[in-house]
Amino acid sequence: MAKHLFIIRHAKSDWSFNVDDIDRPLNTRGLSNAPEMARRLAAYVIQPGQLVSSPAKRAFATAEIFAQGLEMANQAIVVDDRIYEAHPDVLLQVVNGLDDHYQSIALFGHNPGMALFASYLTGQQCDHFPTCAIMHIGFDDTDQWAAVSGGSGVNRWFVYPKGGDWA
Repeated sequence: MAKHLFIIRHAKSDWSFNVDDIDRPLNTRGLSNAPEMARRLAAYVIQPGQLVSSPAKRAFATAEIFAQGLEMANQAIVVDDRIYEAHPDVLLQVVNGLDDHYQSIALFGHNPGMALFASYLTGQQCDHFPTCAIMHIGFDDTDQWAAVSGGSGVNRWFVYPKGGDWA
């Protein structure tokens, strides 16, 4: 049985508040794009069974909007502090530690880490990873998250609010 990872960059955030980076909220565009992208994912045949988010307010708020759009309880969201400002090696540790009970998981985080991680997993350069983008990476040769490694995934599709390639 295959594993499926949805890498999701948080929706557009607001820079106008005088708050620490981790506390920046979503802006109007982010609050509009996230529900639309959640609807697009909800229409897909494979649904994430668990959502794993950075603790940053903008990432967690995006995950909450996706949970609502996917008709999941907010308890389906797991916060992992390591995702905030993480490099691909740390994101790999997060993924390798995921619960094998779930065949499909969505990971909510930040750039440049998400783009670099997508490139690492698929072996394909991913220079453009806009806010609220979703990449579906399939791991056909494993049923264990611990076996996920560089180049072991296949980019099934990549979408973002203004475009992308939908499967």
